Amino acid sequence: MDRATFACSTAFFRDYNSSSQGAFCLPGGHVDFIEKVESFSYSDFFRDYLIPNHPCIFSAKFTEDWGSRRNWVTWDGKPNFDHLLQKFGEAVVPVANCDVKEYNSNPKEQLPFKEYIKYWKEYIKNGYRSSRGCLYLKDWHLSRAFPEQDVYTTPVYFSSDWLNEYWDAIAVDDYRFVYMGPKGSWTPFHADVFRSYSWSANICGRKKWLLYPAGQEEYLKDRHGNLPFDVTAPNLQDRSVYPRYNQSQPPVEIVQEAGEIVFIPSGWHHQVYNLLIMKSCTGIDYKEFYNFLKVIAENRISVLEKGLDDEASAKNTPKAAISTLGMLHAVFDLKRTVKVLTSLSANEDFKKLDLTSLSPPPEVLLHHLKAAIDTALL
Repeated sequence: MDRATFACSTAFFRDYNSSSQGAFCLPGGHVDFIEKVESFSYSDFFRDYLIPNHPCIFSAKFTEDWGSRRNWVTWDGKPNFDHLLQKFGEAVVPVANCDVKEYNSNPKEQLPFKEYIKYWKEYIKNGYRSSRGCLYLKDWHLSRAFPEQDVYTTPVYFSSDWLNEYWDAIAVDDYRFVYMGPKGSWTPFHADVFRSYSWSANICGRKKWLLYPAGQEEYLKDRHGNLPFDVTAPNLQDRSVYPRYNQSQPPVEIVQEAGEIVFIPSGWHHQVYNLLIMKSCTGIDYKEFYNFLKVIAENRISVLEKGLDDEASAKNTPKAAISTLGMLHAVFDLKRTVKVLTSLSANEDFKKLDLTSLSPPPEVLLHHLKAAIDTALL
């Protein structure tokens, strides 16, 4: 039986235009490896990777106490199918066919989890072949469906999570996903939702990442302005189809081992392969995006104005997470929110909305944000 990989991941919003434009190159394609938990602080991550928009890899020491690391993997590093079936066998999961292209993605179907595991075992037994194709379980909201399960604990470095904070507040959706699949399953070339940054942790097995710094995707578009489905395809060398491909930088390549976490910066396009997975889409209109910014802003204003009360500190709440990072981080987030909201308010399509339907109106929210920042900095 092969070593498939599991990855848990989640996505985060950040102001893409503020920090990810222009040329960028990691010397020699090098990506920093963070070895020790005790010697790497949130401030280190914020300064060296989040703000500069640099990828990095966290060692398996950062995930060694997770329930999924203890229970989902056998002693020899393979998926513990028996345990997974016991816990999740009756669940219905989304499964993509990696052998079929549908627009710029793979078609999906819903399958019982126990049927997918049966397919997976047969796929391995038949030499990694199946008349059904190479099926990949992806975008499974496992944490939402099974909140009682001890799967993982969000590392402090990723606790300022605007997207999930918003979806949790309105109780509609989330961006916490699980992927799993056999050797050969893969994810086509893409950037994460809203050009957010994200993190992906491997539970077992290995994954290969091909990452392109933000802006490099412009050189990879065909003459019609479309991004490639597969950045390794030979036809990218055809200059009549991809006229700017030879101007692109080589991708940054990462091989992610079991237990490791990869941080994918804002706007970085990537393609991912399972080598021998559990891992984190949807659109949003202007009104919902405004409400998204409002929720993020109001949570931080509440912390600045009222502090953290005993009730919030005892729970896994957004206020508790913000307080853990400190008041200065709340001010930082508010400043970013002001910048994004100012840009949104100047957008011609946004102006076409019935702004009286927004509560509070954008100018009132902006005034409140700026006043909260000024007060906090006194």
